[in-house]
Amino acid sequence: MPNKLETLKSALEAALGQKVQSLVEALGELTLVVGAADYVAAALQLRDDPALGFEQLTDLCGVDYSGWGDGLWEGRRFAAVSHLMSVKHNWRLRLRAFAAEDDFPMLDSLTGVWPNANWYEREAFDLYGIMFNGHDDLRRILTDYGFVGHPFRKDFPLSGNVEMRYDPEQKRVIYQPVTIEPREITPRIIREENYGDLAGKS
Repeated sequence: MPNKLETLKSALEAALGQKVQSLVEALGELTLVVGAADYVAAALQLRDDPALGFEQLTDLCGVDYSGWGDGLWEGRRFAAVSHLMSVKHNWRLRLRAFAAEDDFPMLDSLTGVWPNANWYEREAFDLYGIMFNGHDDLRRILTDYGFVGHPFRKDFPLSGNVEMRYDPEQKRVIYQPVTIEPREITPRIIREENYGDLAGKS
């Protein structure tokens, strides 16, 4: 008798067919990868097909794969990763779609499939710069409106690009280039000769 993951895997392959780019089981979970062009159609099928029944989107996040796997990654750089749940069947699925372009990452919005994707997609836009086509309110959600860049990208400088401060002369908040000088902090290590030597203690 097939276990629950095998049943789900067979149902996904039967329902999605050629839309499935990859379907991998690891650590007791299935990860489904679909192309950017099939992203919304696959999501609709995952929600509406009675054999699948993923009525809930529990999370969606952006991912920057540059430098992943010790720099051996050769695929597309940006992806949206969604976590879906079926209450009816009591199973979960990870759905991943890579943006077709690295220079201007864009995917279709899932807000028409699961409305709660709204703020998740805003976060992925804010932190990774992934654009979601069809999202009706795509604006920053965690960083300031004047923030420059997307701070979760692997190439974003650790100290940022600009800093803001209150200027008492202008009586307003201003932005200026970062004034923090980069430095390397080396921890001071204190070693005792007999540290941890229980035999030498009376």
